[in-house]
Amino acid sequence: MNLGEYAEPWISDQGDGTYINPILHADYSDPDVIRVGDDFYMTASSFGHIPGLPILHSKDLVNWAIINHAVLEMNLEGYDRPQHGNGIWAPSLRFHGGKFWIFYGDPDVGIMMTSAVDPAGEWTPLHLVQAGKGLIDACPFWDEDGQAYLIHAYAKSRSGIKHKLRLCRMSADGKGLLDEGRIIYDGTENHPTLEGPKLYQRNGYYYILAPAGGVATGWQTVFRSRNIWGPYEDRIVLQQGQTSVNGPHQGGLVELDSGESWFIHFQDKGPYGRVVHLQPVSWVDDWPLMGELQASDGAGVPVIRYRKPEVGKAYAVSVPATSDDFESSTLGLQWQWQSNPKSSWYSLEARESYLRLNAEHKPVDNKGLYHSPQLLLQKFPALSFTAACKVDPSGLGIGESGGLMIFGYRYCCLVVRRLEDQELKGMLALSLMQGDDTGETEMWSYPLIDTDNLFLRVEVLEDATCHFGYSLEGTDFTSVPVESFQAIEGHWVGAKTGLFAVGSGNGGYLDIGWFRITK
Repeated sequence: MNLGEYAEPWISDQGDGTYINPILHADYSDPDVIRVGDDFYMTASSFGHIPGLPILHSKDLVNWAIINHAVLEMNLEGYDRPQHGNGIWAPSLRFHGGKFWIFYGDPDVGIMMTSAVDPAGEWTPLHLVQAGKGLIDACPFWDEDGQAYLIHAYAKSRSGIKHKLRLCRMSADGKGLLDEGRIIYDGTENHPTLEGPKLYQRNGYYYILAPAGGVATGWQTVFRSRNIWGPYEDRIVLQQGQTSVNGPHQGGLVELDSGESWFIHFQDKGPYGRVVHLQPVSWVDDWPLMGELQASDGAGVPVIRYRKPEVGKAYAVSVPATSDDFESSTLGLQWQWQSNPKSSWYSLEARESYLRLNAEHKPVDNKGLYHSPQLLLQKFPALSFTAACKVDPSGLGIGESGGLMIFGYRYCCLVVRRLEDQELKGMLALSLMQGDDTGETEMWSYPLIDTDNLFLRVEVLEDATCHFGYSLEGTDFTSVPVESFQAIEGHWVGAKTGLFAVGSGNGGYLDIGWFRITK
């Protein structure tokens, strides 16, 4: 199968020198971006999904590809099981001293750091910079005089502190903080839910870019001072205004060789997660004014369509990978597990050009799949799309199952199962299952002939409603005769789609010939 034959469901580059927002209609939440020479790199929150801290690369800030993950396995206790909403919160990506650095706050552990000489290569094991509950959204800064600093916010749920930013001195190697620092801004009155700070220096000013007002409803604030310790002036520079882009904030600022400045940020779109937008930035009186200016106070609103950044040449259209033909010896970088993966969960070698998912795990506590670690999932890539897969269920043992799913706080899956009922024992059946963290319910079931070819499909519409279907030949699909499923977000993440197999560990498996996402 030539995956290039299938049109991507979301492309920002319009082919005429313009782009549309979002540049990534996928849940790369809390993005941060840097420029190193002619290359741009981005990372994002990944919470408890593994691998974590995706590394994306671009040459023009519009066309992106996933090239790596900085965290292949979490070296912390508890990641043998799902950690919904925990783990890797908003990261900061920087280039300093010939190395790439990522700092982030784990709200239950503290401030973590990893580094790499090559962002597409191996990253160092996670290092605990400072232990502490509720220390989040950490960003390092190396000043021109050799001093190093770290700024961060607080998660009230763990620390009891909210709306405040703390600045500390940091060792030059990024491995530890040198003092208790001080609160350099309290946003309680003017900028509630102040978090996600990014620290920059330009034209004699120190700038803190920070979101406020809440994930779905907030705005982007900029603070500036001639002294890194303050006092800081503040100004709102990006807000929703009369646009449809709610809560446009939290991201990274880059300056180009051409002199242009650009800001990447997220928008919370419910089931689709926090999708990524790109805004032009103009500097007026040493304030960065973002998006399209519509207010006399300097606050901009998001652009929907705009000319692409001036980077000196045009680059090919590129989007993060979605489809997978399983021809490689490794899984595509779009895939994530619900916990630290085990090699026994899957194989790309047991059968050529197939992914084999071993039916090794029973549903946790027999309540369904919500807390199952071996789900292989990826982000929703567009406003509407179709996800389909070719499966061979002949290797499933009695009582074992697998299939295609949509996952969030609630989930729905089209399941092929080898029945253990006495009357139909050994036969295959299709089922549509819905569940959440309390349990699972069968919505529909249909007996199948024993087959080694089965095609499963889910169509996701623009309102995130999902319609499942199946086929024995891969062309004409029969719709599951059940009311559509409404996808919803998960814990701090958007809904996901993907594959799974469950059973009793008796050696059964589900083979997947391909997984394809199309318009």
